[in-house]
Order: sequence, then C-alpha cells, then structure tokens
Amino acid sequence: MVGRDTGYLDIFVAHRQKLTDYANGIVKDAARAEDLVQEAFLRFNTAARECLVHDPVRFLYRVVRNLALDRRRRATLEEFYAAEFPDGITSDLASNEATPEREAIARQELKRVEGALATLPERTRIAMEMHRLGGCTLQEIADHFGISVSRAHTLIIEGVRHCQRAL
Repeated sequence: MVGRDTGYLDIFVAHRQKLTDYANGIVKDAARAEDLVQEAFLRFNTAARECLVHDPVRFLYRVVRNLALDRRRRATLEEFYAAEFPDGITSDLASNEATPEREAIARQELKRVEGALATLPERTRIAMEMHRLGGCTLQEIADHFGISVSRAHTLIIEGVRHCQRAL
C-alpha cells in the first residue's frame, strides 16, 4: 500500500520502461507512449497524494491502458474523418473560433442577460451574482441572507430561469 508521499516516485521509475512498452503496444507510437506514461504518472501522483493506493503498479497499468485506448480510439476517429473528407473539406465545417458574427451575438445575449438581471428582485439578483459570478456556495448565500440552503437554491433557480426566458 502506498500513501501520501511514500515511495510513489520510486515505484513509477522502477516500472516506467515496462509501462512505456505496454503503452507502445497499444498506440504503436513510441513518442505518444512516453507522453501517455507521463500523464499516467501525473494522475498516479495526484491519486497517491489524495488517498491510499492499495496496488500502485496495477493502478499505473490501468491508467496507462485507459489513456492508450482513448488515444487509439481518437486516432482511429481522426483517420476516419480524414478519409471521409479529403482535401481539407473539414476545414469548412463549423469551428469554435470567434468570428465577428459570434462576437456580436454574444454581446447581444450578454445585454439581454444584464437586462434580465436588472429586473429580478434584489435578493434574487444578488444571490445569482454571488453564485454565478462570485463562485459562492449555496451555504454561503444562505448565511449571507439568513435563509435556508434550499431557499438559496430556489433563488438561484428562479434567477436562472428568468435569464433563460430573456434569451
């Protein structure tokens, strides 16, 4: 059993090459396998710090396997789309990049939401701002207003629905 800060680096170093070989057998790319093993270590490191890992070697192999299989699936999908849409046709498909039209639409939506927030009752508006903009928890909002957590939750739901209707 390996817990917080006790030997997880030594375990990783001792098994790194075998883990890399294992990942390479799945993804068929040595450089990608190295990357996957490094990512697996980061996940292992986080897990070992947060809780006890009962079988660290098995844990590492499982993480490497899952990452490698995900990468292989993604590569297969990319190859499929490259074959289906030759000559860069996919570049004409919708992207997530900002365009002047998208920015204008986003600005209009923001103005509508701001208008909707302005028409909310003060307590609901403040609760919404605390939760959505300030990152406050429902408990913090409840404490601020001296209300129950369920009432704070109701205020947030009312505010969100009001803003959704405005959009």
